[in-house]
Amino acid sequence: MIVKTEAELEGLKKIGKVVANCLKYMSQKIEPGMTTRELDNLGGEYLAKYGARSGPILVYNFPGHTCISLNHEAAHGVPSDKIIKAGDLINIDVSAELNGFYADNGGSFMVPPERADYARLLEATKKALNHAIAGIKGGVKINTIGQRVEEIADEYGYSIIENLGSHGVGKSLHEAPEFIPSYFDRKDDRRLKEGHVITIEPFLSTGAFCVDNVAGDEWTLVTSPEHRTAQFEHTMVVLKDRALLLTIPDETV
Repeated sequence: MIVKTEAELEGLKKIGKVVANCLKYMSQKIEPGMTTRELDNLGGEYLAKYGARSGPILVYNFPGHTCISLNHEAAHGVPSDKIIKAGDLINIDVSAELNGFYADNGGSFMVPPERADYARLLEATKKALNHAIAGIKGGVKINTIGQRVEEIADEYGYSIIENLGSHGVGKSLHEAPEFIPSYFDRKDDRRLKEGHVITIEPFLSTGAFCVDNVAGDEWTLVTSPEHRTAQFEHTMVVLKDRALLLTIPDETV
């Protein structure tokens, strides 16, 4: 989507705030002993409270309001009776629709007690996201995103999941540009236009380079059991000189 009117921008800001607040709310409710389905239900209730509809359900008939992935599950984890345990690494991805507009965001979190190795992975992934966002402006090459993510991954010594990427969003959950790599692809000559609505969501890993659907369902994407992966994601509008982030939560959530 390319934003053309103030009304479109306001619509995107509203759904961006809802999904950002939902993600923050869910992250605050994580407790050892609860199931991922119980956590997902809290997210579904939050979205409904603000009139939003789950993007994964609406677009893909996904069996959950949100995607919740544990440990070596990297993305698209299906909420289930799986119990969240102390020391787990958990990823929550929230996307939703409101009045015809979509926004998408995600984050990875440690279930206490905290671990230094997980903390370092989360730090690097969040830094990679922020470094990529700092390079966004109208006219810039799309591969700048992957280049900047790669710089941080290399700095920390982490690998990048290459078959998961960022994407366009706005009037639908996934739209052009449909795949934005988190690694530097020098052959990618596409450029961002002013008004483009995109996500940036790097997946940094302790050694995996790809994910596979071998978890026993048609959705959950996993690495081999010894690896861990983190993801952070924002939805933004490309402006002439910067990115306007749409998925910043309120402080009071």
